[in-house]
Amino acid sequence: MAYDVVVLGSGPGGYVAAIRAAQLGFKTAVIEKESLGGVCLNWGCIPTKALLKSAQVNEYIKHAENFGIQASGTPQFDAVIKRSRGVADKMSKGVQFLMKKNKIDVVMGFGKLIAKGKIEVSAADGKTQLVEAKHIIIATGGRSRQLPTMPIDGKKIIGYREAMVLPNKPTSMIIVGSGAIGVEFAYFYNSMGTKVTIVEFMPRIVPVEDEDISKELEKQYKKSGIEIMTNSEVTSVDTSGTGVKAKVKTASGEITLEADILLSAAGMVANIEGIGLEGLGIKTEKGKILVDKYGQSNIPGIYAIGDCTPGQALAHVASKEAINCVESIGYNERKYNHQPEPIDYNNVPGCTYCIPEIASVGYTEKQAKDAGYDIKVGKFPLSASGKASAAGHTEGFVKVIFDAKYGEWLGTHMIGYNVTELIAQTVTARKLETTYHEVLNSIHPHPTISESVKDAIEVAYGEAIHL
Repeated sequence: MAYDVVVLGSGPGGYVAAIRAAQLGFKTAVIEKESLGGVCLNWGCIPTKALLKSAQVNEYIKHAENFGIQASGTPQFDAVIKRSRGVADKMSKGVQFLMKKNKIDVVMGFGKLIAKGKIEVSAADGKTQLVEAKHIIIATGGRSRQLPTMPIDGKKIIGYREAMVLPNKPTSMIIVGSGAIGVEFAYFYNSMGTKVTIVEFMPRIVPVEDEDISKELEKQYKKSGIEIMTNSEVTSVDTSGTGVKAKVKTASGEITLEADILLSAAGMVANIEGIGLEGLGIKTEKGKILVDKYGQSNIPGIYAIGDCTPGQALAHVASKEAINCVESIGYNERKYNHQPEPIDYNNVPGCTYCIPEIASVGYTEKQAKDAGYDIKVGKFPLSASGKASAAGHTEGFVKVIFDAKYGEWLGTHMIGYNVTELIAQTVTARKLETTYHEVLNSIHPHPTISESVKDAIEVAYGEAIHL
């Protein structure tokens, strides 16, 4: 089985790379050990959003009287999980369709590089086959990081996969880690009626975000009944009883937390073991494959994209890296007319789909100051937004950061209703090197949440109308 391009893994990096390669006229195949679409479509981005939507609907029912409606209902936990799996299955079938549409061969099994241009694929039934390609793109993604103090057993100590398909709703849950996975599951299970405690090693939750975002989310979560422990570390977990007992080291001493289940959400690790990197001399560092700006490893003809490389571990980053990698290959093979523009990793949006949602791009306030910028900061509370008031979601704010000297848009940080749909405006504007002047002279529709971005810029420049 010989191809021009073979992609190892079919997540949002892998399947996008395969489709773009096929579009450029390369004979293409994908090797996948489990399900088309990878973690994102099957166990990550998509099904979690289905769970969170069910949680949001449940919240609407609980507070229906606030909207002048009499309503009642109890979430059927098994039905909520079933809906999420149905959404994931539909999306995976969509990738299957795209493979057929683009005449991409799908080889099911675990792929291992055994020589330059050669991959041995071991199927579930034990049979093996050899796949050859001039260009091999590694897109093997990542998985939950296992901490030695809390080894995942899939029953009492679980990772994100088990958290999505629990047979019964737990009465209580400890969540270790407050990144996107941790806070999203915290919102979901709290909404379903589970007592949730978040344990975070860093001084604040969602620690990669702007400090004001962390403070606001902590305030909203505590208001909803979620217990939050920062500057805290789980040192051991006892699973010998009916539930779990976690010893937690805090600033004021050691305590023991008890719950039905502990969810380990302490980050991700790349899937690079056992795929033949060492045998070919492919360079890695800190568990990631080292690549250039177009995904080329140190071995010609072997590339890597997505979570198994040092960039941000985000689905949309993997997809863009996939396109850039393939178009660079296409340019070198005279199937594409120019080298793609390298990714600006400081203009990559991040979204967290807890409620309230979080969206951000560019410099935080601290990062901008540390970089030496003299800045203007504007912050517009959604309590002053007519659309947010009408929607019944006045929590949160939009915060913008500009360079005081030239008016350059340095960053935007949002927390609130539907804000993940708004961040692309900042990404595009920053790409176009837009200043505050152009944004303020662009008419924003009213009433919308999106006009809060303009309102925040007005605050930054002392021109606020609605505050």
